[in-house]
Amino acid sequence: MKPLSEQYDGIERLLEFDFVRATENAALNSLQWLGRGEKELADAAACDAIRGMFDHMDISAEVVIGEGIKDNAPGIFKGEHLGTWLPGTTHFEIALDPIDGTTNIAKGAPNSISCIATAIPHEGTRSALKDIPSFYMKKLAYGPEVVRSMLRSAGASSMMLNAPISANIEAVAAVLKKRVQDVVVLIMDRPRHNELVKEIRSTGAALRMIADGDIAGAIAPSIPDSGVDLFVGIGGSPEAVLASAALKCLGGDMQAQMWPRDDAERAQIAADGYGEEVSRIYRADDLASGPNIIFCATGISDSPMCRGVRIQRNRAITHTVLMRAKTQSLRYIETHHELSMKNIPLRSTNRK
Repeated sequence: MKPLSEQYDGIERLLEFDFVRATENAALNSLQWLGRGEKELADAAACDAIRGMFDHMDISAEVVIGEGIKDNAPGIFKGEHLGTWLPGTTHFEIALDPIDGTTNIAKGAPNSISCIATAIPHEGTRSALKDIPSFYMKKLAYGPEVVRSMLRSAGASSMMLNAPISANIEAVAAVLKKRVQDVVVLIMDRPRHNELVKEIRSTGAALRMIADGDIAGAIAPSIPDSGVDLFVGIGGSPEAVLASAALKCLGGDMQAQMWPRDDAERAQIAADGYGEEVSRIYRADDLASGPNIIFCATGISDSPMCRGVRIQRNRAITHTVLMRAKTQSLRYIETHHELSMKNIPLRSTNRK
């Protein structure tokens, strides 16, 4: 009998394109709501397509990082089972965001994607994808060159989540052999970032602000030719886990720390038994652990990670990134869908 690691490898290779089909279908099914001001309906369309695709997959998948609570959206929820759950099928943990950037898709703006991370827990571990109890996390994400430099220098040029942003920008500039004014910093356009934005501008670094799309933003510094060197700011905790899964595949890293919104949330986190973890700084490997991780994302509208859906006459063209942590492979998949022949399985109709 093959070692368990080889069995996992074969299962991942067999199923990875089904995960791609799930995000492709979510992107295509939600495209009808692009720019129509109905983010809940767009999200519902994406969820319907993902559930419909998983209904045809012979796996036992449990959603450990879902969505729906934050925006009162019609999302795929934590604890939900996806797949057929037939006896003997492989157990997967699933983290997903049917649409990262629902506000963007409602406005017809860039930076909306559909993404899924899947993991088979490594031998001897309870879980591969960590469920963080706080609503938000403070984040600092950077690419593989910075990671390699930190390993070589044994911390001499280390990035520090709670260090002044100027120090982190200077460290990135030194590693990438850039002038500080040529370092591109990405941050979400939120009132909570006002002071941080002032600090970044005072350094002279190039600043890029996005309205939404926390996952794609955190991954961007690790995507070749994205034009982004550093991602900073406070964003959703589930999004931190999804981004960490991708960063494990790309060789980048992120530092993240719980950011309770108020004393009541901090007290609830402590009451739930996580009080000692509030001050902990997590790395990508803490949030998405082990080698058996796959991440895929399909663009709905253009993002630094991948282009959005294109319609050309009777064809839809989707652009997807597919990554595996075990090999740190990154595939760019362009799929041409003949719309007259395209059938998207939907849970709501239980048919194609």
